[in-house]
Amino acid sequence: MRFRAFLIATVSLFAEARLKYPPAPQGSQVDDFHGSKVADPYRLLEQDSPETKAWIKAEQALSAQYLNSLPSRQRIRSVADRMFATVKYPALDFQASVRTAKGRVFYMRQEPGQNQPVLYVRDTSGPARVLLDPNTLSKDGTTAVATWQPSPDGKWLAYGLSSAGSDWQKFHIRSVDTLQDLSETLDWIKFSSASWAPDSSAFYYSRFPKPQQSNAYTAANTDSKLYLHRLRTAQAEDKLIYERPDQKEWMFSADPTPDGRYLIISVSWGTRQENLVFYRDLNEDANKTIELISKFEASYAFLGNRGSTFYFSTTDNAPRGRVIAINVNHAQRAAWKEAAPQRQATLEQSLMVENLLVLNYLRDAASALYVRNLDTHKESEVKLPGLGTALLPSHLETTPLYYSFTSFTTPEMLYRYDAGAGTAASLEKPTPVLNPATYEEKQVFYNSKDGTRIPMFLVYRKGTQLNGSNPTLLYGYGGFKVSITPSFSPLMGAWLELGGVLAVANLRGGGEYGEDWYKAGRLDRKQNVFDDFISAAEWLIANKYTSSKRLAIHGRSNGGLLVGATLNQRPDLFGAAVPAVGVMDMLRFHKFTIGSAWMSDYGSPDKPEDFKYLRAYSPLHNIRKVAYPPTLIMTSDHDDRVVPAHSFKYAAAMQHAQQGAAPIIVRIETAAGHGAGKPVSKRAEENTDLIAFVMNALDYVPGK
Repeated sequence: MRFRAFLIATVSLFAEARLKYPPAPQGSQVDDFHGSKVADPYRLLEQDSPETKAWIKAEQALSAQYLNSLPSRQRIRSVADRMFATVKYPALDFQASVRTAKGRVFYMRQEPGQNQPVLYVRDTSGPARVLLDPNTLSKDGTTAVATWQPSPDGKWLAYGLSSAGSDWQKFHIRSVDTLQDLSETLDWIKFSSASWAPDSSAFYYSRFPKPQQSNAYTAANTDSKLYLHRLRTAQAEDKLIYERPDQKEWMFSADPTPDGRYLIISVSWGTRQENLVFYRDLNEDANKTIELISKFEASYAFLGNRGSTFYFSTTDNAPRGRVIAINVNHAQRAAWKEAAPQRQATLEQSLMVENLLVLNYLRDAASALYVRNLDTHKESEVKLPGLGTALLPSHLETTPLYYSFTSFTTPEMLYRYDAGAGTAASLEKPTPVLNPATYEEKQVFYNSKDGTRIPMFLVYRKGTQLNGSNPTLLYGYGGFKVSITPSFSPLMGAWLELGGVLAVANLRGGGEYGEDWYKAGRLDRKQNVFDDFISAAEWLIANKYTSSKRLAIHGRSNGGLLVGATLNQRPDLFGAAVPAVGVMDMLRFHKFTIGSAWMSDYGSPDKPEDFKYLRAYSPLHNIRKVAYPPTLIMTSDHDDRVVPAHSFKYAAAMQHAQQGAAPIIVRIETAAGHGAGKPVSKRAEENTDLIAFVMNALDYVPGK
């Protein structure tokens, strides 16, 4: 006890005696935005220079010294490790975790002690066998399977590997029977899957031009092209299927119809939700591209076809989503048919298998699953275990239907649904991590600044007293039409077990209530998202769940932007902040990797009307000389989605501006990227640092 008291006192003194931060390399850069002069003194941190490397090394040493000295760290690490050691994960994204092909079932599973999930195949009869184990491909566990797809005949597997968390993938092709790879590999692929031709002889994919090696992780990604790769040929022989040199920001994906008659080409532009749909009739003129949907006015997700009739999940005349059928021989809008109408709930996912539509809706940000017969229009609801999230695979060849379910206290579980009997059964019973019976999981609603009603999930141990003293972690995202729904994560599971209250706010900018909800939080209405987050914090305090000194905020990527902007606007409201891999420089985000794609959500600083509101909330450009609460800025050196320079510049500016004694720490992970593919060992360490930092900042000792 004496040692513990001494350690706590030591850390307290460490924090209060204002840290000495490494001097960041500075310059005199000033940019002119439409007549407004904007200084960028830390521009040098965008460069891979000796000065930047020295600063990174010094910041890593400071963060390691600080984080390793935090009290309760050993206990927190043991809980974080147990979260990973106990849970078996199908995958981080269920849409990539199960496929069927000619009676074979392919699925991913991450066993305790493994850094990466393993791909298995199960034949019609016989036990499951390992098809691909990425844990054997690198000593540090940083090689991950980024995408995979079995061929329709079940004999081949196309899979993409990423290294050190990069979005870049290298495609390989493996025999399912022999486990041997073909000799060819495919390079310079991002944000693409393999779409097999029905005869299993080839697949479609998209790729970017090869970047210069010196800036492969920072150069802008434009000029995507769609290719066809035939087995046992070199990538140089791949056939160019479609390109648009006049539209370098466009990206393409392809879906051959199962009958082999048509090729559906989806055209996306940035991260905007609207897309175009082109197709080719492979039986007529295989090189003629017909523009079925030629304007960016709604989203169209191809589900399947019955002859010349194509089925799409769409927001056309349905901001909350519906399913339509288009006969391409009579493609005029007046001839479109409705296969599943819009309803009050929001259509989040759709799947077409045999004569069934599987419809996954959100009711106030929680899943409701239905199966609809395309012929009779009869519909039945699949009963789910509770308030949580159901996820559908992106494709199933035949029934039975597979889906997964998760909640804040229950890890993801796979289910098999018998549509004829209307019954569902879990494929296995996982070892409990948290006991759901000991936790309160509920949803509340609060009013934002403009009166908009916002939902928020709350999870905490039963018996928690609402006395304003509970350590509370408020999480949010609010962008790109991403719906934040109940799901288990090792980070949140550890936080709950250690006695914290979890609050998850469903902010505007997400997709929880369809297109209107999304549009209310993008472009010049982005401030609504920050107002929603601030109002969530104020509600938690007013209702005695916590207090300012016991409230921490956290978000990743666009959520890191959320935390940074909110922290600038209300530094008095929070006891700690953790922006992770955040978009912090809203005046230069579009100049790196895939950043230009985000202009559909954020706008462009190159436009005078957009610059005005971007400058008004940009986390980097609104840092003030005030007393900020303890802040842990998290990034990774190989993040080629939100490049680490965002966090580098933000951290340097925050450390320079800090007027209080609270620490401003930047944690820079090595050999890691934006998040996907990060090995369990690194994730457990990251979770430990985050929780230990926050609990120390909130003056909370787990167990008291």
